Amino acid sequence: MLEYVLGFVILLGVLIFVHEFGHFIVAKMAGIKVLKFSLGFPPAAIKRTWGETEYILSWIPLGGYVKLLGEDPESDEEIPPEETSRAFTSKPLLARMAVIVAGPLSNYLLAVVLICAGYVAGWPVLVSDIGKVLEGTPAAEAGFKAGDQVVAINGEPVWRWDDMRATIEKSAGQKLTVAVEREGSRMDLTVTPSSGDQKDMFGEPAGRIGVAPSGKTVKLGFAAALHEGVRFTLYLTKLVVVTLVKLVKMEISAKALSGPITIIQASGESLKAGVFSFLFLMSYISINLAIINLLPVPILDGGHLLFFLIEAVTRRPVTGKVREVAVQFGLLFIVFLFALVIYNDISRIVTKGWSLAPW
Repeated sequence: MLEYVLGFVILLGVLIFVHEFGHFIVAKMAGIKVLKFSLGFPPAAIKRTWGETEYILSWIPLGGYVKLLGEDPESDEEIPPEETSRAFTSKPLLARMAVIVAGPLSNYLLAVVLICAGYVAGWPVLVSDIGKVLEGTPAAEAGFKAGDQVVAINGEPVWRWDDMRATIEKSAGQKLTVAVEREGSRMDLTVTPSSGDQKDMFGEPAGRIGVAPSGKTVKLGFAAALHEGVRFTLYLTKLVVVTLVKLVKMEISAKALSGPITIIQASGESLKAGVFSFLFLMSYISINLAIINLLPVPILDGGHLLFFLIEAVTRRPVTGKVREVAVQFGLLFIVFLFALVIYNDISRIVTKGWSLAPW
């Protein structure tokens, strides 16, 4: 179990630290006094005070927080007159919004940096070389052969397998002109992807032509690696956003949600698989954290931003009963969501066992 515990602690520790450091550093830049910087939830394991901030490392590694002077307009906190200008509530609205956005933004930038670094360090990219053509499929009927290199579809250049697959998946029932290179010669083949029961990772019907990749990969130069890292980060972002939208629209079952037990399993498996696998998992979860934290749910960063947007429109902060009820609703929602994902995790382990490998 050492890999699972170690992987989980490292992964969550890094993501929480980066998130809270984003809040911390922007608050400092805005001239706001930071009272506490905490990783984890009580009980505290280590407490140290440097300057005006108390730094805390706690035993429960499921979150963290940065406490700012005067951050809660509803509290009875006494602010010394000489420090009033350093209180969170005394700062302009844009400054307060910047402090809140800095947490999710830091998580997102971490994902960009890790993915770009992975490609610079040598993450391979699967190219559009065909390794196998299945009999009786549109590809076989169109004349595709193993060893063909797909270079364009409908005149658009293609070199990644993922790009070729994405174009084919969204073109079920539509004729495609596919340019391939075969034994040094270029030729155009016409194929119509079939539409069956297959679905893409977004749950949409997907076209298929019946080919498999050769497994050939390439390593990219520095500039191309950076471009690929940004492109892949945006792709993962789309995946997370589309999944959330489909969950809200109930097009995806809530059983698809996973919680901390699954993260423990995934972090351990990826750590055993190697550094690249672990960094990819960290990047993907970091993107998830960034987007989920921006949801307009009170107690999340997105909830605070919602309050600030209302303040920008009404010219007065959201306080009193409205804020209290909203925060209580947000807390209940988070507790319900946490209970749901724990239930999903336990149900999956009971029915499928500890392994994350699909049956």
